[in-house]
Amino acid sequence: MRLLVLGGTRFVGRALVDDALTRGWDVTAVHRGLTGALPAGVRVRIADRTDAAALAEALGGQTWDAVVDTWAGAPAVARLSARLLRGRVGRLGYVSSLSVYVWGTHANESSPVVEGDPTAADGDYAAIKRGAELALLESFPDAVLARAGLILGPHEDIGRLPWWLDRIARGGPVVAPGRPDRPLQYVDARDLARWLLDGVAGDLAGPVDVVSRSGHATTADLLQACVDVTGSAARLVWVDEDRLAAAGAQPWTHLPCWVPETGEFAGFLESDTFLAAATGLVCRPVRDTVADTWAWLRSDGRPSQRPDRPVHGLPAEIEAQLLAG
Repeated sequence: MRLLVLGGTRFVGRALVDDALTRGWDVTAVHRGLTGALPAGVRVRIADRTDAAALAEALGGQTWDAVVDTWAGAPAVARLSARLLRGRVGRLGYVSSLSVYVWGTHANESSPVVEGDPTAADGDYAAIKRGAELALLESFPDAVLARAGLILGPHEDIGRLPWWLDRIARGGPVVAPGRPDRPLQYVDARDLARWLLDGVAGDLAGPVDVVSRSGHATTADLLQACVDVTGSAARLVWVDEDRLAAAGAQPWTHLPCWVPETGEFAGFLESDTFLAAATGLVCRPVRDTVADTWAWLRSDGRPSQRPDRPVHGLPAEIEAQLLAG
């Protein structure tokens, strides 16, 4: 199998490269050469994909059996790459997002999606992800659209699980949000990669919500795994959502992986993932994801903050207020 990876040096892209190499595939990766090295055995081509001429030169006249793309920028750029690859690649897989669904209406793949423009040069995250889907479908109508939820695992450069691991490793009382048995939904980047490569190697097509079943793990499972794998003496202090709101703790960013169970976030971690499981998604235990992420952080260190994502973590003054009771 000849696979082209657009990107491949960061997080999900790296997981895709690693999984493809494990399968014995012939892997080519096109990236800018700015954010890390690729494993041995990958054919590397350097180009800024926003530059049509540079991308065309990097692609040359080669053909591939499949291409996978994790692009999270302007839909117009995704459209450009898809047009250059049309007729030269058999299948396309794209890492999209559950964010493409209209807020508060999502249940499964049939739920309403936001408006998207395949020619857009910018926009909010939901609109550009949907626009990129439309841009890619123009050239690859049978594309696999992996609408991923919360993604965790080694090489995470967004700062969610790494923040929890770093904070818990420091020890002492740690704010734990909401109720301990709150169900979580997430996907390990490596499980996402395995599912997507299986999909492009087979006959899968269309959108699939690629995330674990609700309750695959709970908030307590995640945070206790962080305590266990770091060997920390940290003490989890569970704080209810009313107190979190009163203190100004922001969902998703101040306390990564947590959102309130009521209000605009109601049902956020409770979507139907039947199709993902039916098409082969297998999610590893949360402890494995946490342990492997901690091992990676200790060996490679924290990656630089992605400029297109918010900084995660609970401000010291809010933490002190919550822990003071």
